[in-house]
Amino acid sequence: MDDPRERLAERIAGEVTLSQHPGGTLKKWRTDFEISQTDLANELGVSPSVVSDYESGRRESPGTDLVARFVSALLTIDDSRGGDHLRQFARVLSAGFDSDVVLDLREYPRTVDLETFYEQVEATEVVSGDRSTVSGHTVIDSIRAIGELPSEEFYRLYGQSTNRVLGFTNVTRGESPLVALRVVNPKPNAVLLAGLEEDDLWEHAPDLARRDGVSLAITNLDAERLRSRLTDFP
Repeated sequence: MDDPRERLAERIAGEVTLSQHPGGTLKKWRTDFEISQTDLANELGVSPSVVSDYESGRRESPGTDLVARFVSALLTIDDSRGGDHLRQFARVLSAGFDSDVVLDLREYPRTVDLETFYEQVEATEVVSGDRSTVSGHTVIDSIRAIGELPSEEFYRLYGQSTNRVLGFTNVTRGESPLVALRVVNPKPNAVLLAGLEEDDLWEHAPDLARRDGVSLAITNLDAERLRSRLTDFP
């Protein structure tokens, strides 16, 4: 199956069908695509309350027909808006990272509050961002990633969506990651700097995060302990 659209449709449908919380997974994909319940309901030809009921679990798990319609509606709306999410997924299909650069890249079965993520990795939020939830995380070695990834390939770190935490290990002050993100659009929901204390943080890092509307947090966990904490999360 070489068509990125078909592969993305299969990925979404499979994740929803196999999820223990299909409603939460439906919501996760809808928010990843930045589509409101009202817009999705209009495309499906149902009321927004129907979408809300499925996402909250008030209705029984959706059958395969509804899942297929849901997936088709997401992609149709994305197409009408320029197809940004499909193009991003297409880039991911051809992504091949060195494991020394990307330590972990995962998508969650449902959207998670940033506060919950930070608790899991013993992180302290230094700057609050514009968005309070995430649907995945990417953990990278900052030195290798910044040194080896050209700017046009940086987007691959986002996986399926920028609705994620982008975690940097091998940092001393956090200067390079925050500067690198200044030239990248769109931005991730949150940036996590691992292996340093708040007193070690570059003095300009909070201001740069505020300018971009990105949550900024730090944890003193090293790379291995950070990966261990995220193994079964959420």
